[in-house]
Amino acid sequence: QVQLVESGGGLVQAGGSLRLSCAASGRTFSRYTMGWFRPAPGKEREFVAAISWSDGRTYNLDSVKARFTISRNNAKNTVYLQMNSLTPEDTADYYCEAGRRQYGAVGTTGADFGSWGQGTQVTVSS
Repeated sequence: QVQLVESGGGLVQAGGSLRLSCAASGRTFSRYTMGWFRPAPGKEREFVAAISWSDGRTYNLDSVKARFTISRNNAKNTVYLQMNSLTPEDTADYYCEAGRRQYGAVGTTGADFGSWGQGTQVTVSS
């Protein structure tokens, strides 16, 4: 398993941008699909974005697809979430998560992920 530490959250006005970072420990980071989640009403957590370990293919929640970009730098053991055109509805704690298995297929549900950090808070004011 990897240990994860998120950073980059903060307070921003609607329309603004933030870049979240997630630093992972261990030498096996490149073998894991990585994702970002946030809490949502009626759900334990809501999938936001994921990036494959194998080909860097990305997957996004429809409502953020045009605004959020997930990326990774395996040399730095870090995954990022660039968030643009933020709205108050994006206000949440954002959690970085690692896939449940090394070399696993990309999933978009909480069950597909097994490790997460402490979260970083994003607040968007109107």
